Parts: sequence; C-alpha cells; structure tokens
Amino acid sequence: MDLNTSYAGLSLRNPIIIGSSGLTSGAERVKEYEKAGAGAIVLKSLFEEQIEMQSSGMLDKADFPEASDYVYEYMKANKIESYLDLIRRCKEACSIPVIASINCYKADAWIDFAGRIELAGADAIELNVFRMNTGLKYDPQAESGLYADIVAKVRKTVGIPVTVKIGKALGCIPATAGLLKANGAAGVVLFNRFYQPDINIHTMQIVSGNVFSNHSELSETLRWTAIVSGRIPGISIAASTGVHDWEDVLKCLLAGASAVQMVSAIYTHGAEIIPQILTCLEEWMHHSDYESVDDFRGLLNYSQIENHEKYERAQFMKYFSDRD
Repeated sequence: MDLNTSYAGLSLRNPIIIGSSGLTSGAERVKEYEKAGAGAIVLKSLFEEQIEMQSSGMLDKADFPEASDYVYEYMKANKIESYLDLIRRCKEACSIPVIASINCYKADAWIDFAGRIELAGADAIELNVFRMNTGLKYDPQAESGLYADIVAKVRKTVGIPVTVKIGKALGCIPATAGLLKANGAAGVVLFNRFYQPDINIHTMQIVSGNVFSNHSELSETLRWTAIVSGRIPGISIAASTGVHDWEDVLKCLLAGASAVQMVSAIYTHGAEIIPQILTCLEEWMHHSDYESVDDFRGLLNYSQIENHEKYERAQFMKYFSDRD
C-alpha cells in the first residue's frame, strides 16, 4: 500500500506528523520517531511570550530599568540561537521533514528570524498565532488580518512552505483559511489545543484542566477539516486535536486532511503506536481496494457529499425528532 502524501508542498512517506510539543524538543527523540515510522515532525515551539516573561523576570531584580531593551534582546538572541541549533541537530539526525514552529502574537516579531530558520535547514515553518479575546469589543476582520499580515511578511522572507496553526475560536474558519491561502500560506493546522483551565473547589484556585486531548474532541476537527478542504481547494490541511488511533487518522484523511498531527497519543502510548497505526491503515486499504492515500482522501469532505447539513448541523433537535 502507498501511504505517501503531500502536505504543504512537502513529500511525506505517510500522513503521521509528530506535533509541536515537549516530544520534539531534542534530536534524539526526533530520531526515535523517524525510526518508528513518523512522516514528519514539528519542533517544539519557540514562544515569544516565554522570552518576554523570562526577560521581565530578570529585570525585576535589575537596578537599571533602562536596561530593559538590552536584556530582552539578549534573551531573545540566546533563545533563537539555541532553537537554530536544535533545527541543525534534528536535520543531521534524521531524513524526514523537520518543521520549525514559532508561537507569536505580534505582526513583526519573528519576520527576520524566519529567514534564519530557513538557513538552519528547516523544511517548513509552522506559525502559531493566537490572542485570547476577552474584551467587550471584537473586530473579526482585524483578527484575521493579523494572521494574514504575518503570513504575507514571512512569505516575503523565506522560500520554504509556511503553514498556520489556528484555534477553534476564530469567527469564520473557512474565510480565515481562504485569506491565509491568498497571502501565501501553504497549509493550515486544524486545530491548536490551548491550555484548559479548571477550578479546584477545595483549594478555591484556578488549576490546569486535562492536558491531553481525548476522542470526543475529534468531532470538531473532522467537521472543519471536511468543510475547509471542500470549500478551499489547494490548501493543505493537517488535522490535529482528538487524533488517537488509526481509525481517527483514517477519518481525518476521508474528511480531506493531507496529514494528521499527533501528540497526546504519543505521550500516552509512546512511539510504538506509530507502526501500529500504519499497519492498520494498510490493512484497511487492502480490504477496501485502495492502493494509495490519494485514492480515498477527501471522499467524505464537504464538496463530495450531497447533504451538506451533515457537517453544518449545529443542533440536535432534528436528529432526535426522528427517534422515540
């Protein structure tokens, strides 16, 4: 069976991508995932906020507040150089595509850095741009414009593919995906899974909720993967969040994804789950008379089904009206 796929212009030996996380923070672990059969990896993100927080922490003890710009640039330069070194070491250690990841929230924050990422050997760049909107006023055009502006500027700087990882909270996901494509994005990742807050009723404190995703979160990933792939032709999609086994991977491909990003399942089961998933995919393809991923990818996306309401339906009323 031919599991090869093309994602954002990259040739992958199969659709499984190890997503950006602590799993991909070292060359040795990346080499382990390649050996297990992964098609590509996304390196752990370099966070703009983390650099700012660390530099601010240093300034709290500083006697000279006017040194703030120097300290920030010093911290940033060191973090960037460490990240570039990670890219080089990963490229030396393995032959599968290595995708760099930048987590930023300012339009011009990492434009210059993108060029250095390309020179370090990264095969693509994944931009992770998100701001939590908690204000009483919201301008959806300004929000999507921020994404588009960053992509357009980075694309002018690099020749490697640029993808964008977005969250479910965007006002109109297909429109945003179309705007990103128009500004040079080669692909989108659906979706970024953000920090989940919870409340401890005994200590009366805000605590972290469930760190890992679960199967129930796959539904929204499938819905929007199918809609975006059916309505925005020509843009690659990596389905992410809720992908835990071979059936989840298959569903994402049928919905129109070119690849899937897995993190929680790898944390839970280890790298050995990768060959298990690939074997099950091949067996399903054999029994279904498909020779390649291209033969069935997108067969159940938005444009391929007659009743679009299957993906558009948001209420249960019609579903339950037919039941006793």
